Amino acid sequence: MFIAIYATFIFLILRFVVTLFNFISDPKLRRVSRHYNDFVSILIPARDEESNILTLLNSILEQDYQDYEVIVLDDDSSDNTYKQCADFAAKHPSFRVITGKPLPDDWLGKNYACYQLANEAKGDLLLFLDADVKLTDNAINSAVHRMYSGKLSLFSLLPNQQMDTLGEKTVVPLLHYGALSLIAFRLVQLAKIAPLSLACGQFMLFEAGCYRHYQWHEKVKDKVVEDLEIAKLVVGTKLNSECLLANNLVSCRMYKGYDSAIKGLGKSALGAFNNSIFSVLIYLLLLIAGPMIVLMTLNANLIMMMAGLIILARTMVSFMAGQNPLLNIILHPVQMFNFVLITFSATQRQLTRTNVWKGRRV
Repeated sequence: MFIAIYATFIFLILRFVVTLFNFISDPKLRRVSRHYNDFVSILIPARDEESNILTLLNSILEQDYQDYEVIVLDDDSSDNTYKQCADFAAKHPSFRVITGKPLPDDWLGKNYACYQLANEAKGDLLLFLDADVKLTDNAINSAVHRMYSGKLSLFSLLPNQQMDTLGEKTVVPLLHYGALSLIAFRLVQLAKIAPLSLACGQFMLFEAGCYRHYQWHEKVKDKVVEDLEIAKLVVGTKLNSECLLANNLVSCRMYKGYDSAIKGLGKSALGAFNNSIFSVLIYLLLLIAGPMIVLMTLNANLIMMMAGLIILARTMVSFMAGQNPLLNIILHPVQMFNFVLITFSATQRQLTRTNVWKGRRV
């Protein structure tokens, strides 16, 4: 038991140190007033997104950045996604919608959609956006500024997450909590540590010449967590990559309801651990079993120390992510239970090869 308690506190302290580093270094995208005129291709893969897509397209229209084209690829949608986009594009010359080609056997759907979009693009920069994000008016210009000031080949943003139901609030905060307590954003970017490189597929901006040379989406055509894999490849090729918090410049409601959030995060849960079930089990032991053992000691000092580290970390992450710190602290046990549920269900689907998303096996 002593070894388990010791390992638990080492883990908690390391997470606290990483969180504190992120809190102090404040890895957020800043608004800028300087304007750029590089031609940006805004590329949007969309499959059954009729409830989201117009919000994104209208937010692009409201940008203070004007030099762009927008291409939406309808990826075999079964709803009105194509019609909505076609009607919108008919009113706005910078927008167009194309129909995706049949999915090859050795590709995953989103990766192939992004590959097709890149082949259609004419821009100096390629901005891939998920259909459920929303941009504020300065988002693209600020991202382009950061791209050039950092001499980056890839720039990505982790959007602020919109959560409208209690169920979503017991699941979605796990994204920021995991990222900001495990990865020192600015340190990883400076040190070019490929295995820890981070990117978010909801907002990925590429230098077009570099993208066309390496064909990043083709290199990860069968990867579920393609954003992380691309980030690792970019850094592994000795190019510069950076991921920052969106700082309210980009927001996203990833999932609508508890079931959708559990299934959605479960789709890619193992990918964050390089599809290693062993790594997931070790992480669960440290994250869940360790604190349970500390509670079982009934040692008030140990319990207070553990609770203090967790509460401080949750508070800092919540402020960085633009979330309610008190609510995340209250819901912490429920969120941890949901994390166990997500990882176990993801492991089961991985072993039985039954991982499905939007009607396709992934």
